Amino acid sequence: MRLKPGRPDLARHTGMFTVPAPHAESPLALTWLGVSTILLDDGDTAIMTDGFFSRPALRSVAVARIAPSLPRIEGCLARAGVRELAAVLPTHTHYDHALDSAVVAERTGALLVGGESAAWIGRGHGLPEDRIVVATPGEPITLGSFEVTLVGSHHCPPDRYPGVITEPVRPPKRVTAYRCGDTWSTLIQHRPSGRRVLIQGSAGFVAGALSGQRAEVAYLGLGQLGLQPESYIRQYWDETVRTVGAQTVVGIHWDDFFRPLHQPLKALPYAGDDLDVTLRVLGELAAADGVSLRLPTVWRREDPWA
Repeated sequence: MRLKPGRPDLARHTGMFTVPAPHAESPLALTWLGVSTILLDDGDTAIMTDGFFSRPALRSVAVARIAPSLPRIEGCLARAGVRELAAVLPTHTHYDHALDSAVVAERTGALLVGGESAAWIGRGHGLPEDRIVVATPGEPITLGSFEVTLVGSHHCPPDRYPGVITEPVRPPKRVTAYRCGDTWSTLIQHRPSGRRVLIQGSAGFVAGALSGQRAEVAYLGLGQLGLQPESYIRQYWDETVRTVGAQTVVGIHWDDFFRPLHQPLKALPYAGDDLDVTLRVLGELAAADGVSLRLPTVWRREDPWA
């Protein structure tokens, strides 16, 4: 890990926060809510990846037990206008993705959809078994207006809490209880419009795993990517964007998730990532491929297909 003080200045990348707002005829809107939490809503069905809103401070994560913050969860759901969800889909089960997933599912009447590790988090919160769906990799799941396919992936190295969860997780728990579990490439098709999006919650990949899959838009996790060799960043682009044929890429999971969402977002410190490096390399790849590379604006309903 490189020893570099400070953090990237988001003002340098202001021109990238240009994902269009939906227009009156947009069949679908996506709202980024920090890290890899994305709300997809067409007015009839809404689903959400991760649902992570508690964002405990670094000191709590480092030395204490952590638990979902109900005030923060309820406040964020209210601000995003979320009352009911068809499903919550953890992209893996590290705490910064899955800490709140079961609570969000319980509060919104949603199914909790993921791997066995996500199921154990749901059981730890008392979520009934009929509200827990353990996905079969590669098999589509119909969720109202959406068809979701979870394809096995890898976490971006290093995976600080590897392994699977094998028993109910009843918070408060140390962060180490939230082992990675299954890591997913989440492919979502909006059936009425035919729009397809790839949500890559972590900047990892399995070579060839997405072969044959298509998506016009890719939301790419960028966390830790800027500390990888440039060859890794280029292969990540190959295995995600180029493989699915995406023409628009939106970078996610670059924000400092130790800060609450009611404060202005900041990039992760250089000690944990280097967003400047990531955007430089991805910008070169996007320009070469004729792909639009953008960053989302938190809380804002957007239409990346527009």
